[in-house]
Amino acid sequence: MVRRIASQVHQQVSRLIRAQYLKREPTWFQAVLDHPPLPLPPKAPPPRTAYDQKPDASGEARKLKKYSTRPLPIYYLEDDIRRQFFRDHPFEAFRPTTLVEGAAIEDPHLLTGPEWTRLSQRGKNPSSETAIQFALNLYQHNGVSLSAAYATAVAQFRALRAERHIATVFAITEAQALGTRFMDTEIEHAFEKEKRSLATWERREELDEGALAARKRWKAIIDKDSTEWSKGKEYVRLWKEGVRPTYSPALTMPVEQPIAVHESADFMQTMVAR
Repeated sequence: MVRRIASQVHQQVSRLIRAQYLKREPTWFQAVLDHPPLPLPPKAPPPRTAYDQKPDASGEARKLKKYSTRPLPIYYLEDDIRRQFFRDHPFEAFRPTTLVEGAAIEDPHLLTGPEWTRLSQRGKNPSSETAIQFALNLYQHNGVSLSAAYATAVAQFRALRAERHIATVFAITEAQALGTRFMDTEIEHAFEKEKRSLATWERREELDEGALAARKRWKAIIDKDSTEWSKGKEYVRLWKEGVRPTYSPALTMPVEQPIAVHESADFMQTMVAR
């Protein structure tokens, strides 16, 4: 038998049976004829319906070339509706939604087709996808133009959202009037953290001066309120006399055993024994 591609084996066996080269059919032959494998896409693409093809100006689906090796375009009308909806309602994309899916895809809603004439029939708090499917349902099953179907879906969607918002505000106000105290939201909690962070800036200068004084042994403590400058005369005099300066009084440890120092250093703090 000539070597064939796997999707063409049953065709070759059929020719061999017609030529009486094979006396009886193989066991798998009838099963493959009932469910034949897909042909190779470059040679013979499978037939395709007009469900996911973009219609042309006349409303008919475009005819694809018979032998085309390019990827087949896929088009769904709800994609155009969804794109326009989120262009008109950009903040709907920021609403939190669950990303956890069950073991199976959710079953379609029972209410669909010509019976679905009001968006509120699927709930008082519709999602963006429900509004998009409602506009598509009006266009496909109720004989409404696409523009009118989209306008109707958007108007009912906004009305239901406004109704829910007003009811929520009144419920919160009533609960607070009866003594209910709600915990801070995540936004308020973030504002409190920001206030505490900004409060640390007020003491940053003081903390920086203290850290700098702790790192330096010879630190000139200058009174910022004084308008006169001694030009360092006392500092130079003490240096020439051999008096060793101590740390700043604010940074020294508690005095344990004071010892005598040079008599001329009358204004210096007493060195502590470590």
